[in-house]
Amino acid sequence: MKPAHSAGAINRGWVSIALCSIGLFLLAARCYAADSIECHVGAYLLSDGSIVDIAPPDDEEALRWRRFDGTTGALHKTATGVLTSTSGWTEHPDGKRVSFGDCATDSIDFAGVEGHGIPFDVFETRFQVVGVTLAGRLVMPKGKDHVPIVVLVHGADTASALEGAGAFSLQRLLPAYGVGVFVYDKRGTGRSGGTYTQDFSLLADDAVAAMREARRLAGSRLSRIGYQGGSQGGWVAPIAANRARVDFVIVSYGLAVSLIDEDQQEVEIEMREKGYSAADIAQALEVARAAEAVMASHFTEGFAQLDAMRAKYRNAPWYKDLHGNYTYMLLPDSETQLLELGRTKLSFTRNTPFHYDPMPTLRADRVPQLWILGGEDYLAPSAETSRRIKALIAADHPFTLAYYPKAEHGMTLFDVNADGERISTRYAPGYFRLIRDFARDGQVTGTYGDAELMKPLKGDPQ
Repeated sequence: MKPAHSAGAINRGWVSIALCSIGLFLLAARCYAADSIECHVGAYLLSDGSIVDIAPPDDEEALRWRRFDGTTGALHKTATGVLTSTSGWTEHPDGKRVSFGDCATDSIDFAGVEGHGIPFDVFETRFQVVGVTLAGRLVMPKGKDHVPIVVLVHGADTASALEGAGAFSLQRLLPAYGVGVFVYDKRGTGRSGGTYTQDFSLLADDAVAAMREARRLAGSRLSRIGYQGGSQGGWVAPIAANRARVDFVIVSYGLAVSLIDEDQQEVEIEMREKGYSAADIAQALEVARAAEAVMASHFTEGFAQLDAMRAKYRNAPWYKDLHGNYTYMLLPDSETQLLELGRTKLSFTRNTPFHYDPMPTLRADRVPQLWILGGEDYLAPSAETSRRIKALIAADHPFTLAYYPKAEHGMTLFDVNADGERISTRYAPGYFRLIRDFARDGQVTGTYGDAELMKPLKGDPQ
């Protein structure tokens, strides 16, 4: 089974935005030429009081809509020019028809309900960190009220956060519900300078610089500030929180184990769900360990052991199903091919800390944290991470755990098609509200869909 197409996955890029001003405007994406459908990207207040976000394409040409309750769909233009919606990331029509006014009128008809774009206070900026200039954007609810700000910390994204889709729709969805957002292009992506890296320490420095720039831009309007990190950002954000004081950290579908552990755990859960025996799984993990050793060495050693493991088990019935987070990428290639792979497509792994243990950072961190995990997450298996976060809560750390038993990576729910592939249908109910409430209040109250909550033993983490 393949992982679902989820919002936490690597985002696909799209044509760069030509900004029409710096400072206050509705939203940068609305400055497109009048005949460009992307000018309709933004958050809209509908006449029934609800809000819908229209995001840039995250798959070919389809715009994507999202609502705060977690429902979502893709908008496809028909031959007659009408936009029709398909549910989630499926190809199933959901009956919704959507139309927009021209780019100047900023209006929408969403499934028969009219609405208009929500204006935000938006500030484009550039800031320096470790000799590199990064590009960022602060999006605030309009007005003078004090508001919390969430700094979005990247996952393993290579596309622009400023111009991208997926998780970065939070830069509109949260401000529409009273929470400011600072979003920035990761070094080596989009408008930012530098070279793409997965060096967690360096990325934490970038996050700290982004947080300080958000503070500067927000000025007296700032009430609270913290990080939201998805996937890989779940390693980076807690490091940043230990380097410069913030009010909160939110980790979405992240891990409290190493990258090596992540691959091992993914191999184990995938093989178990395919019905293989404990003995088969143990053998598969042997092969995975050999592949992980090559990756962790940054393609400098371990080839002989990997060759030996592949030769030993290549004809085993389970071998064809061996995948993991990255083991599968190494299995088909010879040593010569692997050396080339490490030099080219996977060159960024040279600075990836495969053996990084996040637990010392988490034990040292006294900042209130919300961890949101999915029980069906293949890419970041949650069982051990959940156990570790619960142990930290039991040890009086100001952490909160929200566990969605049916959600996978990206906090999406899914169906399984006839080919055994997971197809995401929506976000877990309550997921966006969890982020909003914790950023705003430092705690969560009530229920959030079917999330199982474990809160700090001392009550209010503040």
